[in-house]
Amino acid sequence: MQIYRIPFKAMASACEVVIADTDEQAMFAKAQEAIAEVRRIELKYSRYRPDSIVSRINSQAGVDAVTCDEETLALLDYAQALHAASDGLFDITAGILRQAWDFKSQRVPAADELQALCQRIGWHKVERTGNRLRLPLAGMEIDFGGFGKEYAADRAASVLEMASVTHGYVNLGGDIRVLGPKPDGQAWIMGIQDPRQPDKIAASIPLTSGALATSGDYEKYLEVGGQRYCHILNPQTGMPVRHWRSISVLAPVAALAGSCTTIGMLKEENAVEYLRQTGLRFLAIDQQGRVHTQADA
Repeated sequence: MQIYRIPFKAMASACEVVIADTDEQAMFAKAQEAIAEVRRIELKYSRYRPDSIVSRINSQAGVDAVTCDEETLALLDYAQALHAASDGLFDITAGILRQAWDFKSQRVPAADELQALCQRIGWHKVERTGNRLRLPLAGMEIDFGGFGKEYAADRAASVLEMASVTHGYVNLGGDIRVLGPKPDGQAWIMGIQDPRQPDKIAASIPLTSGALATSGDYEKYLEVGGQRYCHILNPQTGMPVRHWRSISVLAPVAALAGSCTTIGMLKEENAVEYLRQTGLRFLAIDQQGRVHTQADA
């Protein structure tokens, strides 16, 4: 068996499908099926595409309910579960805060600007009847960005599993789902980036199955007056979280790993308690560079 790496771009990230196979042509066909599944999800749920289901729901905010298919309903159910598990901190209606936070500029929004947006945030306000969903306030939005990439990694991995791939992994911009070990049984070594030194690795994690995801304050942020403002925003205040440089979680599937890292970031000083309660392995780096782990679940 030979290890093949197929790089591609999706969801504004550098991505890769890694497969060990004896047949290059068959391997490439399997990889293309997995990549097609990632692109399908991106087209269906991207807030940037006017024909996506997310854009259709958002465009009807304050007006009509939109009928959702089974896949979308399952994602909405998951969003509801995350909202409950995070005491309301993980909220898919909070994406409108990006209207105030432009991380390409050096501007911190005014408090009244954030307060006005926060009035239109709240998963509890969303109306669901059967397979129909309605955003009651004009200007409300939903956004699956909080777990869309991880969901796509899991779906791509499922496609590869159906094609009998047993050695390899899917990596969507650092959200990783492993299908099985290297052909010789050894683990794949996944590096967790040092949040303050991009060319250094903070930790190396061996994986033969399951998933790894990381959230942090270092990929999209702005600095004003020596203060770092990152892209993970508290839906109740509109302000960025500040307690952690990064949180990485290992879980059976990428969607769970990713949502736990985000909730951990949002929980701030209560993150370690929350992460320990999940029973999952994690590695968290605080603002002083100290490492907190739960190595054995």
